[in-house]
Amino acid sequence: MQRQGPAPVTGSGVPPRPAATDREAEDRGAEDREAVERTAAAPAPGAREATERAAGERAAGKRAAGERAAGERAAGERAAAARARLAALLRSPDALNLVPLLVAGALWLWALPGIDFRSMDEFGLLDRFPLTFYAALAVLTGGFVLTLRRAGTAPLWPATYCAAMLVALKAPPAILYDTVRYAWASKHDAIISRLLAQGTVHPGTELSGGMSAYDQWPGFFSLDAALVRAFGVDAAASFINWAPVALGLLTVPVLILVYRTFSDDWRLVWTGVWIFQLANWVGQDYLSPQGFSYLLYLTVFAVVVRHFVLPGSAGTLRDRATLDPAAAAVPPPTTTRQRAVAVLFLVPIIATINASHQLTPVMLCASLFALCLTRRYRNLGLLAVTGLIMLVWNLTMGRELFLDTLGTLREKAGDLLGNSRPGFAGDPTGPGPELVGSANILMVLALGGLAAAAVLLRRRLVRSALPLLLVAAAPLPMFAVNDYGGEMIFRVYLFGLPGAAFFAAAALVPAAGAASRAATIARRTATVALPLTLVAMLAGFLPSYYGKEGMHYAPPGETALTRRAFDRAPEGALILAATGAFADSYYRYDHYERWFFTEQEVDENLRMLKDPAGYLAGGIPAGRPAYVILTPTQGEAVIGEGYLPEGGFDRLGAALKASPLFAVVEESRFGLVLRYRPTTTG
Repeated sequence: MQRQGPAPVTGSGVPPRPAATDREAEDRGAEDREAVERTAAAPAPGAREATERAAGERAAGKRAAGERAAGERAAGERAAAARARLAALLRSPDALNLVPLLVAGALWLWALPGIDFRSMDEFGLLDRFPLTFYAALAVLTGGFVLTLRRAGTAPLWPATYCAAMLVALKAPPAILYDTVRYAWASKHDAIISRLLAQGTVHPGTELSGGMSAYDQWPGFFSLDAALVRAFGVDAAASFINWAPVALGLLTVPVLILVYRTFSDDWRLVWTGVWIFQLANWVGQDYLSPQGFSYLLYLTVFAVVVRHFVLPGSAGTLRDRATLDPAAAAVPPPTTTRQRAVAVLFLVPIIATINASHQLTPVMLCASLFALCLTRRYRNLGLLAVTGLIMLVWNLTMGRELFLDTLGTLREKAGDLLGNSRPGFAGDPTGPGPELVGSANILMVLALGGLAAAAVLLRRRLVRSALPLLLVAAAPLPMFAVNDYGGEMIFRVYLFGLPGAAFFAAAALVPAAGAASRAATIARRTATVALPLTLVAMLAGFLPSYYGKEGMHYAPPGETALTRRAFDRAPEGALILAATGAFADSYYRYDHYERWFFTEQEVDENLRMLKDPAGYLAGGIPAGRPAYVILTPTQGEAVIGEGYLPEGGFDRLGAALKASPLFAVVEESRFGLVLRYRPTTTG
């Protein structure tokens, strides 16, 4: 077998190149192979779209995952920032002020449904308030003390707490009661209803029980009649229980104007307002001419002390070096023309006071006279205008009562002990009324003691706030004039309260900035004394204001029984009741004559109890139809006011029922109605 040898080699040793045709053939073959491979690798037409969609979905998924991750990171950052802000907020002073307010509000709202006002006993509402109610008041007190640290830079917080405490203390009856609270408020409702029905007043018409006076001083009742029409309600009874809250809230800004006139220390100002609210327990802030006129009185006083300073009268009282650190400089002086314009502004307010109430104009004149004792406010023209308006009203519209009052001055003038005695008769009986009497005395002593301490210890503050001190003392001479139906002591206390509250606050809030050792001790002492004193005053307010609530609330069944008794009686009949302190006692008062037979000296009532039927029959005119109304509210009142000894009211009702001189018309747990019959056959 022949073996093939190697290919021949050229002289250069390089294999021979292929021809051009061979290269083209090889290139075509390579292209063909690539085409075959592409054809084999390429998907079918439908599979291509599916692949593209899958690729798009994978890309979208990656983008969504990235966005979710970014969103989660951003959410985490926002949550962390929110937690940081919340932590900072909780550590801020505003949170420390807000938390007690929220806690107190929650406790108070929780307590409201648990106040069993329908089953009040001898302690009024004191043992009907749940513990959560008392806890709410304590928390509010603590929160208010905390707000005083920043009272100058954040005055909204103590203002909020003052408003909250006012609502917490005086709004429960307005929210809960289903009838008018306080017998005298229902009396005023009857006056407003009569004014609406008749459209005018009758100052010359004689009405029993001194009711003619309300036609002679109709300003307040005319305003309320207008409010009834404006609100579109049937009677003032629909809003009457809210009067203490409304009048209290309106009084706060006026008090601030007064106190800021004499002090630059917001801690002192707000503490004075707080003490005023706790010490205002005398019950004159209901829907009454006194409550309304008192607000106007404070308004006049605020305008005078801020805008009636005589030029050149301040002296060194504008020099900060001579003032107490808490004292304010005397306001800028005003010219004679400016004061004359201010008098024109005050004349309508003073006239409204005179048209609404008998005593408040006298107190206003006394206060303006006290201000004239200082060089700063010696405005004899304003005093003369105020006195002239009072005299003109008393000699025209109020002439009859004014002359009657002058006739009693000979008997009452100079009787300091008699004029300062509270009420008509003796001392309250029963544990509840006795507690109220003790609380009243302790409140007066505490307020007076604190004010006296400030007068003695803060002489420089007294020097700048002397007008306020003089006005606080101005009502005291009224004890030498009249007893005002056994209420003079309460009215003197009420008109002296703004000044007394200011100086009581000055005793509890030491001056800031003083560096002496005594000042340091005073500040440390006040840290403990202030909250303890405010809690003690709160404890005194509650029995003073709510301890006799059993005589202030009458269930609807009792008011319905009273109205049926009046409607049953013929026109001109004589209506007898133990006292006028019961709901609707003045219902349709211009149609009947009334005799509240226990509102007299205790000795006379004890004589009456020996033979109630004979005693009452002896006071009924011959031929006059007469009815007796006795209700549980009256029973609470005669004990609370000391008209009858304990158990006397029950003996009275039993004796009248057993007497042949009186026949039972209606009897239920809501009361007893009897008709007088002169003979057993009648």
